Amino acid sequence: MFRPPRDLSMGLLSPPARFPRGARWVFIMMAAVLCSATFGGAQEKASAPAPPAPDNKPAQYVGSDTCQACHEDIFNAFQKNPHHAVEADKKRGFDGKACESCHGPGSKHADSMSAADIRQPAKLRPAEADKICLVCHLNQPTHVGRINASHAKNQVACVACHSIHKNGPNGLVARKAADINQLCAKCHTDVWASFQRPYKHRLPEGAMSCVDCHNPHGSVLPRSIQTVSANEPGCFKCHGDKAGPFIYEHAPVKLEGCPACHMPHGSQNPRMLTRQNVLLVCLECHSNLPSVGAANGSMGTIGPAIHDFSSPRFQNCTNCHQKVHGSNVSRDLFK
Repeated sequence: MFRPPRDLSMGLLSPPARFPRGARWVFIMMAAVLCSATFGGAQEKASAPAPPAPDNKPAQYVGSDTCQACHEDIFNAFQKNPHHAVEADKKRGFDGKACESCHGPGSKHADSMSAADIRQPAKLRPAEADKICLVCHLNQPTHVGRINASHAKNQVACVACHSIHKNGPNGLVARKAADINQLCAKCHTDVWASFQRPYKHRLPEGAMSCVDCHNPHGSVLPRSIQTVSANEPGCFKCHGDKAGPFIYEHAPVKLEGCPACHMPHGSQNPRMLTRQNVLLVCLECHSNLPSVGAANGSMGTIGPAIHDFSSPRFQNCTNCHQKVHGSNVSRDLFK
């Protein structure tokens, strides 16, 4: 029967005195191996070299030729891309570094081959991605309103519409009317539905595109409306006869523009009116309300007593008031 030793000064290295001689030697050898493994491992761990410190040195530019080694298909397509002009941009220091002008210095990525070591504009926040594009495009007339445009405010980045690497003169963005409309319709589904109404601009037929009326990069007018002829609405690009200037102006046209009476994307009413007939459109302003505006009281009031609106003769105001967009002859817009 085993009994613990009376003298514990040796701890585990003191075998029981009553063990047989052979067993005592086995016990001593096992204890020696245990101590060697414990203290020897700790000594080796303490003497092991420390792991190398992380490389905090910033990445360096390596040139577009280094990118070609792995991204040859993109590199070859980029040679015919309008953005290839950046390859010779010495003003901003991007000569020979067109890839890194958007993706940042690529030395770490070239060494590690890791996507985490390179900047991906498509994976950045829209404001950060736009900042990269605006390094070159900030002061160009087309993009002058980009920062305050509705697309930027709604977190729509440049790369959401533009393909940066595609080749060909029209590779950066859709150019054909049908392709532009399809691109815009991906987000503006409610507007595209308006063009399925019976009276509309001919966008579904491909006769015109969204950018004929809207500037996707921003405008001085609401809803990014295109401007023509000294910042007038883009409607007058096609409807120039309604532009004026007129001696006698119709106030809604001057103050609110075409949407005061028309639904520009499409309507179930003839001439894309906001109401089903002309009479109801006119009575939205010329109703039985206190007179405001015009000195003769024509604005904000109903017409003279001869206007019997129960008669079809007076239910179409434009039969007499033909110059509803403005006139150079009649104060009451008759001709």
